[in-house]
Amino acid sequence: MMHAELIDQEDLRERLVALGFAVPPGVSAEQACDYAVSGLSPERAQVLRKLVEELLGGSATLLPAVREAISRTLLPALVPRPV
Repeated sequence: MMHAELIDQEDLRERLVALGFAVPPGVSAEQACDYAVSGLSPERAQVLRKLVEELLGGSATLLPAVREAISRTLLPALVPRPV
């Protein structure tokens, strides 16, 4: 029997916390992403970009709320801004 890894909002929060982002328990995926991008420095953006690449490129299944939060909040925050 095959088991797929599912990434829910708590998994996303735990991964962000493990990387040093201050995300309180019990928040939605959208709120977790908001916490992650608030006051984002270039160094933190690099760490966050790597996490997003792992989540979107990995074999785990992202629940729709998690995928949407990443698309709406994290991806736009990680796009390089013209100088």
